[in-house]
Amino acid sequence: MDTEKDLPLNYEATFDVAVVGAGPAGLAAGFACAEAGLRTTVVGPHADARDGRTAALLDGSINLLKRLGVWERVASASTPLRAIRLVDATGALVRAPEVVFEASEIGLPAFGYNIPNATLTSAFEAVSHPRLTRLVDPKATVSDLAGTHAVLSTSTGLAIKARLLVAADGRESPTRTSAGIRTSSWSYPQTAIVTTFAHSRPHRGVSTELHRPQGPLTVVPGPGNTSNLVWVEAPGEAERLVALDDESFNRELTAHVGALLGVLSDLMPRRAFPLSGRTASVLGQSRVVLVGEAAHVIPPIGAQGLNLGFRDAATIAEVADEAMRAGEDIGGEQVLSNYDHLRRGDVAFRIFAVDLLNRSLLSSVPGIHLARGFGLFALATSRRLRARVMREGIMPSIGDLSFMRPLHRSGEIPAARP
Repeated sequence: MDTEKDLPLNYEATFDVAVVGAGPAGLAAGFACAEAGLRTTVVGPHADARDGRTAALLDGSINLLKRLGVWERVASASTPLRAIRLVDATGALVRAPEVVFEASEIGLPAFGYNIPNATLTSAFEAVSHPRLTRLVDPKATVSDLAGTHAVLSTSTGLAIKARLLVAADGRESPTRTSAGIRTSSWSYPQTAIVTTFAHSRPHRGVSTELHRPQGPLTVVPGPGNTSNLVWVEAPGEAERLVALDDESFNRELTAHVGALLGVLSDLMPRRAFPLSGRTASVLGQSRVVLVGEAAHVIPPIGAQGLNLGFRDAATIAEVADEAMRAGEDIGGEQVLSNYDHLRRGDVAFRIFAVDLLNRSLLSSVPGIHLARGFGLFALATSRRLRARVMREGIMPSIGDLSFMRPLHRSGEIPAARP
């Protein structure tokens, strides 16, 4: 992408779209808007190359990466997710059957791919687009939202004008605050432990989710014989586990997943963070739309977080492009309202589903566990129901995004608007 070089302190430029925030969701939004024909800038610092997290990106998100020319740069470092196994480990009197969702049941080689965050952001940084300018700056603040253009000021004194601002600057988003958009937050009595480890048995592309009374314990396939762990526990127990030496933590983890993955080794440093959620009251206001964690924060359950952010990115690119073609103001109230309408249902449903699953595990009411068990039994015994759940999981029926459809057989990407 085009990057600024020796710009003067009084530099001023006008764009159609300015994206604030240069994480995966922000970069995806910037590239999608540029591919749609909009003159776009992405403002934010370089990503942390030491970021050890991974993202399980589902089929629609992979299609987006292919359309943006990023997939070929991350494919070799990505691990296919060919199946998802749900295991009832609640210890309930009546145990629900194990459920295995296989991508082949719905005609896909994989549900998606597990990709290291650092690899993903590096790939975006390495791709160029004639309509995209990348401004590397640690902080950009909104100085005006009242006129026909929003105005950003960078820490180095640059002034950036754009008809539409895309806030992709994280869960505490200063851009969202400047637009006067309120949020609702909630927390869970749980902490997630994340790490990566090696194992002696192959994972065969199967992601396993153990449903336990304290919350899910999930292992997601990584390169070779490695897996990424998201272990949800009560805060006190999580603190104890993180404080253990590697040998002791290995024993604790082996008690849960050793039967599936064999001998565990090569534990990476462990990190822990409290589980919480947040949603914005409106997803567009005052020339600003929200994407990624600026719009919604969701617990790391069910591989929904960044996939939601990528659908945000694809949606605003398509909505803004349609407005531009119609000669409308791409930062006007109609565009902001359309974006909010198109994204609201998907975001609300995913938050509801993840919240319901998590709270059903925490609940002490026997009827709730019985209902969850019946649900798993239905999924285990009905191929048609499994297929419906799988299709909705990887690509919601709410909205149809051209950026997230499979490419044509020829591999060619339809030309963007001149």
